[in-house]
Amino acid sequence: MNAALIDAGPLIALFDPTSVAHRHYAQLLPQGWMLTTTWPCVVEASHFLKPAANQRLLSWVAAGAVAVFPFDVSQLPDIADLMARYTEWPRTEMDFADATLVWLASEAGVTQVMTMDVRDFSRYRLADGRAFEIL
Repeated sequence: MNAALIDAGPLIALFDPTSVAHRHYAQLLPQGWMLTTTWPCVVEASHFLKPAANQRLLSWVAAGAVAVFPFDVSQLPDIADLMARYTEWPRTEMDFADATLVWLASEAGVTQVMTMDVRDFSRYRLADGRAFEIL
């Protein structure tokens, strides 16, 4: 079984059949992925989904289809450091959800990520310098 992180964009795409990426991510899921995300990614996806789709997303998470990795306040300085490192105002800004996934990738050693943020995740690196493999 392959392990991958999943960002808010693919979570939205999975539960919004009108998304241009819906088919891509719907076809990836049956390939036996062990998915992990963070609460900020779930919250971001929830914010953009319509109520019925949001309920399906939350039920899917509750059923264990994706693990939600916990972090606590002690990790916030590391996450804030990532946001500072990858923010180049006014061109780019690393958001909190992305920062939590990059932090998680370094903690778990996972380099595969389901994301629609190709430009951003192409420049992000794990703490050991490895690049992400974008799915």
